[in-house]
Amino acid sequence: MVTNYEGDSIEFKDQLPLLPIRDIVVYPFMILPLFVGRESSIQAVEHALNSSERLIFLSSQKDIKSEHPEPSEIFEMGTVAMIMRMRKLPDGRIKILVQGLTKAKIVDFEQKDPYFVTKLEKVNDLEPESENVAVSALMRTIREQLEKVISMGKILSPDILMVLEDIQDPGRLADLVASNMNLHVAEAQMVLEVLDPVERLHRINEILSRELEILGMQAKIKNVADDDMAKNQKEFFLREQIRAIKSELGDDGEQPEDEFQEFRNKIEAAGMSEEVEKEALKQLTRLEKMHPDSSESSILRSYLEWMTDLPWNVASEEHIDLKKSLEILDEDHFDLRKVKERILEYLAVRSLKGKNMKGPILCLSGPPGVGKTSLGKSIAKATGREFIRISLGGVKDEAEIRGHRRTYVGSMPGRFIQALKQAKTNNPLILLDEVDKLGGDFKGDPSSALLEVLDPEQNSNFRDHYLNVPFDLSNCMFIATSNVLQDIPGPLRDRMEVINLSGYTQEEKLAISKKYLVPKQMDENGITNEHVEFHDEGLKNVIKCFTAEAGLRNLERQIGALCRKVAMKIAQGEESKTHVFSDTVFKLLGPPVYTKDDEKENDEVGVATGLAWTSVGGEVLYIETTKMKGSGITLTGQLGDVMKESAQTAIGFIRSKAKEFNLSEDFFDNHEVHIHLPAGATPKDGPSAGITLATAIMSLITGLPIDKSVAMTGEITLTGKVLPIGGLKEKSLAAMRMNVKTVVMPWKNKKDLEDIPEEYRKELKFVPVKSFEEVLEVALVGWSDYIAKSKKKSKRGKKELPPMAA
Repeated sequence: MVTNYEGDSIEFKDQLPLLPIRDIVVYPFMILPLFVGRESSIQAVEHALNSSERLIFLSSQKDIKSEHPEPSEIFEMGTVAMIMRMRKLPDGRIKILVQGLTKAKIVDFEQKDPYFVTKLEKVNDLEPESENVAVSALMRTIREQLEKVISMGKILSPDILMVLEDIQDPGRLADLVASNMNLHVAEAQMVLEVLDPVERLHRINEILSRELEILGMQAKIKNVADDDMAKNQKEFFLREQIRAIKSELGDDGEQPEDEFQEFRNKIEAAGMSEEVEKEALKQLTRLEKMHPDSSESSILRSYLEWMTDLPWNVASEEHIDLKKSLEILDEDHFDLRKVKERILEYLAVRSLKGKNMKGPILCLSGPPGVGKTSLGKSIAKATGREFIRISLGGVKDEAEIRGHRRTYVGSMPGRFIQALKQAKTNNPLILLDEVDKLGGDFKGDPSSALLEVLDPEQNSNFRDHYLNVPFDLSNCMFIATSNVLQDIPGPLRDRMEVINLSGYTQEEKLAISKKYLVPKQMDENGITNEHVEFHDEGLKNVIKCFTAEAGLRNLERQIGALCRKVAMKIAQGEESKTHVFSDTVFKLLGPPVYTKDDEKENDEVGVATGLAWTSVGGEVLYIETTKMKGSGITLTGQLGDVMKESAQTAIGFIRSKAKEFNLSEDFFDNHEVHIHLPAGATPKDGPSAGITLATAIMSLITGLPIDKSVAMTGEITLTGKVLPIGGLKEKSLAAMRMNVKTVVMPWKNKKDLEDIPEEYRKELKFVPVKSFEEVLEVALVGWSDYIAKSKKKSKRGKKELPPMAA
C-alpha cells in the first residue's frame, strides 16, 4: 500500500455509488488495488467510471462473510476514493486501483438495487494544536516503536520508516501506521472513526505497545525452547562423562538405560553358549560407551539385534511316528520309494537314539518336474520341522553363504543365518535348491564355502563372517536338489548322500494325474466334477501324444489347458458336462505334438535305435548310416569328441573282425561310410552309443536289417567287449515311450535292474550282454543264418584247397 499526502481540500457530490469492501479499511490518501467480483459491486464501479470525477464511496462490511450485505451491515464511516485505473480479468472480475481522498459518513441510502447509491456528509479531522511538544514526543515514540516492531520480525514495508521521517501531520502519521499494521477490520474502523489526530496517535501507540509485547513473548518462548535443547545436550554430555567415570572406576552399581537393559535381558534369555554370550556382552558394553548417533553404534545395534533374534536354543518338536510320517509322504507324492525309506530310516534311528543325533544331508538328483522341491516340503511336514528354501541357482559370491564382515556398509549375515532367523528354530529343514547351478567368480567360490555347511564334522561350529561366533548347524536337515549330478564339484558331492530320482512311467503319470494334477488344476480353474470328468483313455492320450518328458510339468500344463477350455465353455453358457475321452483331447488341444511317425515302422538296414541320458531324462537316439563310393568316414549330427572316438573304435573292431564276420576286407577302402545322428542342432556326446554305432555299421556292411523293436546302450571296446553305462532307468523310460520291446544292455548293469520297478520289467525285455557278438544276435534280423552260411562257405573253401606239397 502507498499513501499520497498531496492536497488539503477535497470536494465531491453528496451522492456517490457505494462499494462495500471486505477484510480491509481504506484510509484517506491510501493507494491500493481492489478486486471486485460481485455483480452489484461491478455495476457500482461502472457507474463511478461513467462520471467525470470517477469517485466512489468505500466502506467496510461488518460481516465479511455476507455476500449481499444490508445497509445495517455496512459501517457508516468510510472513505471517498477516486478510481485511478480499471482492468477486466479473464474470470469475470475487475481490478481497480483506488486512492483514498477524504473521510465521509453515510446520511442515507438513496438507492439499494441493483447497487447502493448513498447520500454522504463529508467528515473533517479536528485541528491539532500547533507546536505541541507532547504531540512531537508521541510521534517520535511511534516511529521508534514501529522500528522495534520491524526489527523483531514483523513483516512490513522497509520503505515505511523513511516515509515516516517526512510526515509532520499527526493524523496522517496515524493513518499511515494503521494502514500498514494489518489490523482487524473492527480495530482499523475504530481508528478511522477517531477524528482527533492526537487521540488517533494514542490509539496507534497502544496498538504498537501491544504488538511489541506479543513479539517479545514470542521471542521469549523461542529462547526457552532453545534453552531446553541446550539443556538436553548438556545433560547428554554429563551422562557421557558419568558413564566414562563409571567405566574407569569399574562401578556398575547404577541401572543402565532401558535399551541396554533390554539387550542384556535378551542375551541372557537367548540360551547362547558361554563363548557367544561373552562376545555379545562385550559388544553391548562397547555400545553403551558410544554416542547414539554415530555410525558405529548403529552397526553394533544391528549386530546385537541379529544375535538376540537367532534361535540359539529353540528347536521344534519332531514327529517320530513312522506310520503317520509315511502317510504324510504318500499323501503328497506318488512312489519315490527310496527317498521315503531314507526319511523313515532317519526317524527310526532318531526314536531309538534320542535328541543327540545329527540331521541327514541328502541330495535329490533327477530331471526337472519329478517333484524334488515339493518333496522337501513334504519331508519337513512329515518330520515336524520348519521348512526353509534357499535358491542357489546363479549364486556367485561366497558372502552369500558366509555373510559379509561388519566392516562393510550394509553388511548382513549369510543365507543360512538368515534362514535360521526366519525359521525361529535351530533344527529346520533347509532345502538347497539347484545346487548344481552354483557359479563362481573373483568374489569367491560359494561351492567351497558350502563344504563347511554340509560337513557333519564341521557344521556344529559354523562361523558366519558377520556374527564372528560359532553357530551349531548340525541339528538342521539339509536336502539339496540338482538336475546334473556331474556339475556338482567332487568334494561337495562327497559330503551328500545322493538319491537319484528318475522319471515316471505312463502308468505312474496316469496315477499321479488322477490323484494330484487333475484335482489341483480343476480347483485352480474354478471347475468341479459337475463340469468335467477325466477318463483314463483321455489322460493316456494327453500323456502319450502331448508330452514326452521325464517329469510332470508339461503334463500339468496340458491338463490345465483342458480345464481352461472347459471353463470357457461354461462361461459361454454351455451347461452339459464335458467327458474327456481320447477324441475329446484332440478336439480341445488340437493335433498331437508327438505321433507314431517318430517311431520306426519297419526294420531298416543301417538304422539302429540307441538310448541316451540327458539332464531332463532319457531319450531315444536313432543312428543312420549309408555308404557310397570313396573311402573314409564322415560323422555328422554335432557329435562330441567322445562319441567320435566311439565310432572310430567300432570301425576298428569291425575291420579287425572282417574275416570272422565274413566281411570284405577292402570294404572301407572302396566305400565312404557316412554316420549321422538326427536332431543336428542338439549336441551329443558320451561313450554309451558305442554298440549302437557298431550295430548300424554292421547292418550297412552285411545288408541285414536291424529289428525296429530293439534299442541298445553300452560302450564298446576295441576287442568287442561291452562296458557298463549310467542312467539305465531313464533310458528304459524313454524306450517305453517309443514302444521299444527289447533293451540290450551291458552285463555289468544287471545290478541296476533292481532299481527298475516291476512294471518296467514286465513291459520291456532286458538282454544283458558281455560282447558285441551277443548284440548282433539280438539286434540284426537273420544274423544267425548269416553266420551259419558264412561258416559253411568257409568250410567248403577249405575242402577245395589243393593238398600242400611235401
